[in-house]
Amino acid sequence: MTKKSVLITGCSSGIGYAAAHGMRDRGWRVFAACRKAEDCARLKSEGFDSPRIDYEEPGTIAAGLAEVLEATGGTLDALFNNGAYGVPGAVEDLPTDALRAIFEANFFGWHDLTRRVLPVMRAQGHGRIVQCSSVLGFVTLPWRGAYNSTKFALEGLTDTLRVEMRDTPIHVILIEPGPVTSRIRANSIPHFEKWIDWQGSARAGQYETHLKRRLYDDTGPDRFELPPEAVVRKLVHALEAPRPRPRYFVTTPTYIMATLRRLLPTRALDWVLSRG
Repeated sequence: MTKKSVLITGCSSGIGYAAAHGMRDRGWRVFAACRKAEDCARLKSEGFDSPRIDYEEPGTIAAGLAEVLEATGGTLDALFNNGAYGVPGAVEDLPTDALRAIFEANFFGWHDLTRRVLPVMRAQGHGRIVQCSSVLGFVTLPWRGAYNSTKFALEGLTDTLRVEMRDTPIHVILIEPGPVTSRIRANSIPHFEKWIDWQGSARAGQYETHLKRRLYDDTGPDRFELPPEAVVRKLVHALEAPRPRPRYFVTTPTYIMATLRRLLPTRALDWVLSRG
């Protein structure tokens, strides 16, 4: 019996790594893509097919998917778009080129890969596309403007695609985690150091007392933080349920924020979000 196949991006650590192992344990053939060749080599040593896909390099998107389709005979049951980074900093200190760069990695590359997969799923008569969004795709937190904006854009694009795909057998699904154990904070430090002139900012004092401490000091897990396996449990339902949900919340803060967004007036919600 042919195994179902899933392409998962961003598998070097965190959610992607846990998803690759979790879906393989459930009998799926997992293509665990990574951005760096050395991470692909590590995943291959663990028994995975691991094409190199870097969302910022369109050539790797085309080549990586071609590698997958060659291995499966031209089919792919599911795509899990995952893997993103942040550029911490106040919006007023965020260079436009920093936004261009993060959108390439967190949004445009996802769209590129999704568009390449859709004809495959149409031809085979089924498919599931799952997007790893965030609670920050429908509410904002200060100092995260670059990341917030990519996730808001992802939510809009994905919601539109889901409506457009209603006349096809392709399901389009969002997973919206809150705080999940990963390396995203550590991985954001080089981007902060590259793009943000915090010492020249009108908010230099706030950077010193708040953002830099959060970035550089090991304060342990966030409140309500869950391991990446919590996301995998929702991914399993999204990929295997006969009628998957359009959205899956993960972590208590995601449920809380979704409720507050519905109930509170904008000014009240702004006050709540400004605290965090």
